[in-house]
Amino acid sequence: MEERTLVLIKPDGLLKSLTGNIISALSETKLKIVAAKVVKVQRELAEKHYGDLKERLIKKFGKKQGEEIFESTLEYIQGKYHTDRVFALVYKGEDAIKKVRDIAGETHPEKASPVSIRGKYGRIHSETRVLENVMHCSDSAETAKQEIALWFKPEEIVE
Repeated sequence: MEERTLVLIKPDGLLKSLTGNIISALSETKLKIVAAKVVKVQRELAEKHYGDLKERLIKKFGKKQGEEIFESTLEYIQGKYHTDRVFALVYKGEDAIKKVRDIAGETHPEKASPVSIRGKYGRIHSETRVLENVMHCSDSAETAKQEIALWFKPEEIVE
């Protein structure tokens, strides 16, 4: 099935100059890039992007630690620890979500295959415990639709 997926190269990926490596790895998917831009992430966008994460973190770690990790995650995507921008892309094609996620690897860099993007380049920040996994990719068709609408205006997507 043809679908779209959002890919974000996060601030640590930009700081480490991994954009070319990540795009080259994703080119193996034979998907088409239909939108791309550099975004300076404001808190409102970060909160909307990670909207459901706070409750999951509180359930997993408790209120205090969950809220601290959530705040660090917002600071991470806004560039507090690296650079203040991300590179946002939309890929389109057959089974785009699965193809991108297979190359990206597990979200948690220590659980990701060492040949995946996150396995090669990701880490857990020693002080904040934030997963610096260099990239984000949508996990479902529904999420992709929501995320793409959050990061891109319809006229920014070129089919």
